[in-house]
Order: sequence, then C-alpha cells, then structure tokens
Amino acid sequence: MDVIFNSEEELYQRLKPALITKQSEMIRNNYTYIKKEDIWNYLKEIKWKNSSDLSLYDIVNDVLNVEDYEIDNYLKEKLNKKNRRVYFENKEEV
Repeated sequence: MDVIFNSEEELYQRLKPALITKQSEMIRNNYTYIKKEDIWNYLKEIKWKNSSDLSLYDIVNDVLNVEDYEIDNYLKEKLNKKNRRVYFENKEEV
C-alpha cells in the first residue's frame, strides 16, 4: 500500500515523530543546537534533492540514519553564508 502525500508540509507533519527522535539522539550526542527543522532541511536540500518515488520507509530510514556530523556541517555552512553584522548598543548597524 503506497502512502501519498499532497504536500511537503503534509509529509513533514507525518515525519515529525522520526525527526523528534533523531533530534533527541543528536542532543544526546552533544549537538544541542540542531533542530528538527535543520534535519528536515538537510535531507530535503541534500539527500532527497534528486530523488523521486521514495517510499515512506526509505524517508523514515534516512531521517533516523543520517550521520549527525553531516547535518552539523550542513547547518554550519548555512550559517556561514548568512550576512552577519556588528551591532553596537541599540543602533541598527554601522
């Protein structure tokens, strides 16, 4: 029986228990700053980017078995690309 999702949001909601489980595992491994959204975004943007017709089993398997350091590196790379500014007191930017 194939499970069909009408949107990515619907799939994300269905995967939340697996994402929470993976996040809890990562917290135990001292990746306390990784959120379930980061896990989702990594898998969506990197792992599943060129994939099609994945089964729910394959998707959950990817969530639970992705290497912690891969998500960590992905997130650090994303943060490095952000535009960073120096703030002084209450002034907007200098």
